[in-house]
Amino acid sequence: MSIRLKKTYQETIVPKLMKQFEYTNIHQVPKLVKITVNRGLGEASQNAKALEASLSEIAVITGQKPVVTRAKKAIAGFKIREGMPVGVMVTLRSSKMYDFLDRLINLSLPRIRDFRGISPKSFDGRGNYTLGVREQLIFPEVEYDSIDQIRGMDISIITTAKTDEEGRALLKEMGMPFRDQ
Repeated sequence: MSIRLKKTYQETIVPKLMKQFEYTNIHQVPKLVKITVNRGLGEASQNAKALEASLSEIAVITGQKPVVTRAKKAIAGFKIREGMPVGVMVTLRSSKMYDFLDRLINLSLPRIRDFRGISPKSFDGRGNYTLGVREQLIFPEVEYDSIDQIRGMDISIITTAKTDEEGRALLKEMGMPFRDQ
């Protein structure tokens, strides 16, 4: 499945972007670097089951084992000590990245209730895009009966684009369903 998106990128998207932005060299064309999937778990410090459930869910969704992120410093107000688990994250590159993005665009995003497209404003100024997902049920790999609680996650798509305009053009050509302003 991932080969399809990469092939589309190489055969049709690269020439289109070279023409659109008038690049002289093929290496100037923006490309995907990595996709990070991150889930913050505030309750993980008290509830070990939440951490285990999140680890298995993210592994099923991405096809790669996630890493437990830990608190860098203690925050008494949140009852967190240094070194406590506060979330899970996974970094996808190469074929797993293309595979995940393909499934996200074509299967998961259309499953969101009342979906009208994603915001084109979530770029960071350097061509990278971050998307927040409210529930893990939009992914077809997650079974409804196996989850204990609905949790969201952040998906960051990191590109080599220099500007938001280039990043938006790249993702739009890949099929990202941006809503009109």
